[in-house]
Amino acid sequence: MASSMVYFLILFPLIAIMSAAEPPGCRIRFTNRGLAMLKYETQKFVAEELSNITMPEMKGNEGRFQYTIREVKIHELNLTHADLAFQPGLGLLFEIQNSSISLSFQRRILYWLFYDTGYTNASAEGVNIQTVLHMNKDEAGRLKISNITCDASIAKMKMKFTGTLGRVYDFLGTFLTTGMRYVLNKQICPVMNHAALVSVNSLLDTIPVRTEVDNYVGIDYSLLSDPVVTSRSLDMDFRGMFFELANENETLVNYAVNPIVKEHNRMVYLALSEYFFDSGLYSYFKAGIFQMNIANENMPKDLEMILRTTYFGAIFMMNPALVEYPISLKLELTSAPKTTIKTSGATVAVTATVTVLVCPPGAPPVQLSKMTMEAKFLAKVSMKGKRLAVLTDLRRFKIFSNQSALESLALIPLQGPLKTMLQISVVPIINNWTKRGVSIPLADGLDFTEEVVEYHNGYLIIGANLHFTKSLREMIEGKLQTEDDNAI
Repeated sequence: MASSMVYFLILFPLIAIMSAAEPPGCRIRFTNRGLAMLKYETQKFVAEELSNITMPEMKGNEGRFQYTIREVKIHELNLTHADLAFQPGLGLLFEIQNSSISLSFQRRILYWLFYDTGYTNASAEGVNIQTVLHMNKDEAGRLKISNITCDASIAKMKMKFTGTLGRVYDFLGTFLTTGMRYVLNKQICPVMNHAALVSVNSLLDTIPVRTEVDNYVGIDYSLLSDPVVTSRSLDMDFRGMFFELANENETLVNYAVNPIVKEHNRMVYLALSEYFFDSGLYSYFKAGIFQMNIANENMPKDLEMILRTTYFGAIFMMNPALVEYPISLKLELTSAPKTTIKTSGATVAVTATVTVLVCPPGAPPVQLSKMTMEAKFLAKVSMKGKRLAVLTDLRRFKIFSNQSALESLALIPLQGPLKTMLQISVVPIINNWTKRGVSIPLADGLDFTEEVVEYHNGYLIIGANLHFTKSLREMIEGKLQTEDDNAI
């Protein structure tokens, strides 16, 4: 008994931690296919970074030779044997093998009384660079390269001297190439470190973490944990939670299922749970925008006629003078809409009150009736670029009275006209609002293409390929330019 109690006390904290783990509202998977596309941009970016290597002036003597080497310039990098791969448990591996670097430098050589100057061409061959980018979640919940492991080597270096004393001091080549190879090799890893820890991290800063969607709500895309890296993919779990700007601390608790991504066929997969959509609907509900008045020119004439006929007796009993005044409808949600995602698709259930009012000019509206409306909308999710949009379509609709069954029977003639009114007047307004969409956590300059949406029980998955709208260099420089403009 005592041993069982000890076992329980040891195991209980672990169980508590596991049960308290917050499921992601949004999960993104990058696959090997995505890396294959990214490899070219990465290779080009690294070549540009290495071409900016600067080497110090070299001076020295060897026997009766005195030399000075300066103005070292890199002309060409042949990085044909480059690879970008996932490094399980760490992040990304960028590797260059058996490549070459062509460069030139200005020489000044004094041999006895002979003095020679000119430019010398050289090449570094057998260039091997292995760089591992360690990727983690920082304190703000942003994806960052926290560390870089770099190993660089140059197998050999060749020089071809020209000029008056070219043949005389060819033997200096071995001496000079040894020194230049050492200096050049020492410059490679610092350049790679700066490229990753400064340049690439500045690009990762463009991915939204906690940002405003509009004047009412914002969205939290902070990472819940470090990315999970395998040999085939990199998975990131985001909070994926909307919040009301006026009250950021009042948010919906996430009880949704954990989205599961199994596929690797496309470059990227975006998984969104019911919580992602419910937190948005809840935030907009708390912001008070789910209410609408339908009156005057927005009120369909046929519906107004039916309403006037239905409530003619009530109006006449109240005050015969109200009969000729306009009638309006007030729609107001009683609770936040609820999303349901199944393999057959996504739906949104709505419960609202519909108040029928007569509006005498210059006086407060007079309530004729208050009924309950229950509706279900089909929600079609789509992706364009990196904006997620939803298109709705009214599928089910009913109204009833909370007062009596008899009044509910009297409302039956209003079912069809009110449903038509919602389809004609309200649904287009909703779709005009939802089609603007919300941005997903993707770097500026990178978009989704060829999207396919799959629905599962409790979540949906969008599989897509990726497209660079800008080069990696343009993306990074655009971020740095924005920071400079903001500083001014």
